[in-house]
Formats: sequence, structure tokens, C-alpha cells
Amino acid sequence: MPDPLIAKEAGVPLSIIVIGASGDLARKKIFPALFALYCQGFLPEHFHVFGFARSSMSDEDFRNHIMEHLTCRYAPGESCARYMAEFLARSAYVSGLYDSPEALLSLYERMRPLEGAGHANRMFYMAIPPFLFLNVARALGGAGLVECDGGPGWSRAVIEKPFGSDRATSDDLVVNMGKVFAEDQTFRIDHYLGKEIVQDLLILRFANSVFARLWNRDCIDSVRIEWKENIGVGDRGGYFNVYGIVRDVMQNHLVQILSLIAMEPPARFDEQGIRDEKVRVLRAVKPVRLENMVLGQYRAATYNGVACPSYRDEQGIPRDSRTPTFAAAVFEVDNARWKGVPFYVSAGKGLDERITEIRIRFRRAPDETPIDFGGTLAQNELVIRVQPDEEIRLKIVNKVPGLEMKLGETALDLRYASAFQALIPDAYECLLLDVIQGDRSLFIRSDVLAAAWDIFTPVLHEIEKRGIVPEPYDFGSCGPAQATALAQRYHV
Repeated sequence: MPDPLIAKEAGVPLSIIVIGASGDLARKKIFPALFALYCQGFLPEHFHVFGFARSSMSDEDFRNHIMEHLTCRYAPGESCARYMAEFLARSAYVSGLYDSPEALLSLYERMRPLEGAGHANRMFYMAIPPFLFLNVARALGGAGLVECDGGPGWSRAVIEKPFGSDRATSDDLVVNMGKVFAEDQTFRIDHYLGKEIVQDLLILRFANSVFARLWNRDCIDSVRIEWKENIGVGDRGGYFNVYGIVRDVMQNHLVQILSLIAMEPPARFDEQGIRDEKVRVLRAVKPVRLENMVLGQYRAATYNGVACPSYRDEQGIPRDSRTPTFAAAVFEVDNARWKGVPFYVSAGKGLDERITEIRIRFRRAPDETPIDFGGTLAQNELVIRVQPDEEIRLKIVNKVPGLEMKLGETALDLRYASAFQALIPDAYECLLLDVIQGDRSLFIRSDVLAAAWDIFTPVLHEIEKRGIVPEPYDFGSCGPAQATALAQRYHV
């Protein structure tokens, strides 16, 4: 059922403005997510979607452009065509330069008759490269499209990572964006926080007493967070070469997951309580040291029978590029709960599989156990797979059926697809609904962002100052040999 917050504002027009509407992010993620919300009744009665980009398109071209990726998962059968026609009828397009107040005034002229004479709510989704954020925000402010906080209607800006390239540039972005959109009007989106199983981390930890009691250095031996893709950079080479894997994946997606794993129980289970604990634990994470970090870059190899190019042979990549496509690091959380527990975090492209997993490894059974099992027992491990095929798996030691006392390792397995008879929403569906409702729990507050950058800024500057050359690894392999050595050094 639609949320009461939506019903409360049912009579207030909502304008959803997607800036960068001609790009892949908008076409493949944002518009399908908005359509999914519409099919489920989560958008208010009076809503309209406006695309804005530099490409020249008519309204009809725009509707055909976004229709390709709209799915019928929430509106099966004949009803889907009706829902799709209704949604597209509420969609319009305006072209212009991103930093042009005049072009945005043309957008306003399209919006005004549809918003009516009263106040309206506006969501601005910036599906554009980060270097354009400030210019677009200033142009929106200059065109008078941004309602002041506390006015009759709200205005909210959604921006995608990366937010800066180090602590200083991040702070600059926060300050200057804040001159147009106040902090509580700014929604810094990390789509990993919208994934169902990532949201479930807090429930798993705090709603199950068995884990709540074990979640500390006395019982946990190590934590491993891995993000792997079996593809290269493709047509994102120009963007990726500027940021690299540390800024593109590790500093945001994986550190946000780490904060959910390591944070203390919040005083209140609301947006302020959760984000307060996230910033507290991130401030307890020591800055990464270069000796605890491995950088790699994929080279040409044959993977699954296909010849895959090296990173330096990808489109738009300089032949002497030192941008890492793989990174692994060991993090130390300097507090009473986690002191001495290594957090091994890795991310890489051009690897042997596509998977994101969290592995919580528990300490071995004590040697003084009263039963002699004839050898060292395997460690229990809680495996949380974020993607693909979401699941939670607890690896335990048990007796193998038979006449002999033979031990084996078995997994208690919860697969989301089979356990829950419901569609698992896409991360963008969840996060866009939160923006409309004004729920900031899953979005990154400025102090959380600053704490995350503090972990990486010193080592990133050292890497660049020393001109560190990443270790090569074959496309389709498990990554650089040094990463394996790093994991073994910390017994992860």
C-alpha cells in the first residue's frame, strides 16, 4: 500500500526533473524505478516527469527513448500497456545547456502550467558527471526553480557519487552546493545502500539476539568485504581513469557497508540515530596505510574463450595510465568492539566473477573443548551475498551422516528469491521513494562523507605523489598476487 506520507501530499503536484535525461543512468535506472513506483501507487496523483539534457529530442522521441527499459514486473498482463501509456503521457523533455539559467527557465515554462497556481514539490535528480553539479545547482538557483527550505513546497536535489576526489574537494562541493540546496535538501545517493540485503544488515545485527551478542572482537576473527566484476571499464573509460577503483567503489559503496557492519546500536532507529552511529564508527577507522594496501590493473588475457583487452588498451585510456582497476586494503577500527579485528576490503574490475559479498569469520572453537574431534575445527562463517542472487549463509560444522564420527562443513542457507514470495525492489526504487518521502536514513550526510574521505585522502595523495604503478593481473583472474599475500598476512 502507498505510504501515508504520499497520501498526505496527494493533492500537491510533484515535478520530478531528471537532469542528464539522455544518459544511460537515467534511461536504465531512474526512469524504470519511477515507473515501478507509479505502478505500485507510490507517486502522488498530480506528478509529472521532466527530462532535461543537451541532446535535441521531441517529447515523443524522449518517450520512446525511456520506454525501452520500462518493465511490467509490477503491472503484469494487459494492465502494463495502460500504466505505461499513462506514465509516458506525464513525461516531457526540454533540451539546453546544463549551466544555462535561460534553458532552465524554458524548462520552468513547461512545468508551470502542469504544476498549477499553488505550491509544488520538486525533485532534481542530477544524473550527470560530478564536475557539473555546482554549475547546474547555481543555474537552478539562478532560474528561481529552487524553493527555500521551509517554504510552501519542497525542493530536493539528488546527486550521485563520487562526491569530490579527496577531503578538500568534497568539503568544497558540500559548501558550495549548500548555497543553493541546504543540507537537508541534499540527498547524496549511494545505490548500494538501497539494496535489500544491505538494508537488512541492521535488522540482522540488532533484531537477532544471537548475532547481537556475538558481534564483537571476542567472537569475530575477521571481516571481509569483496566487490568483483568480470567486465572491464567499457565506454566509461574517460570517467574511470580520472577516479579509479578506490574513489569509484571503495571509498563510497564498500565503506558505507563497513559502517553498517561495524556501527554501534543507534539510540533511535531513525535517520538521525543511524547516521550518527555511522559517522562515529567511521571516525574510529584509522586512515589506510600504503603498506596495508594493494593496487592492481588488469592486462590482456583470454577469459571464457574471449580475448579481453588490457585496461590501457580500452577506449579513452592513456597507454601509460597508472589508474588502478583493483584495490585491496586492511582497515583497523580503533574502538573497544573491534580493536584487533582486521577488515579486509577489496574491489576490482576484470576479475573472475561478478559478486559482492560480506564474510564475517568467527573465532575457532577453543582448544580445550571437552570433545576430541581429531583435528582443528573449521571456522564458522556468516556469508552475506549482496549480489547477484541475494542470500545469507551460515557455515557450520556438523557430523556427516554415517557410522563413523566424521565431520563436515554445511551451510544454513537463506536465499531471498525462494524464501520470500515477493518481488525484491531495485535499489533505485527504494531510494527514490525515500527522497519523495523526505527520509534521509539511507543517504550520506556531510559529516559521514567527510569521515569516509579522511580514511582515504592521505593514502591517495601518497600514491599520486610517489607515482605508484599498480601490479598487473590477468583479465579473468582473481586479482594481483600481492592481494592474496595481504589477506594471508592478516589471516583473513
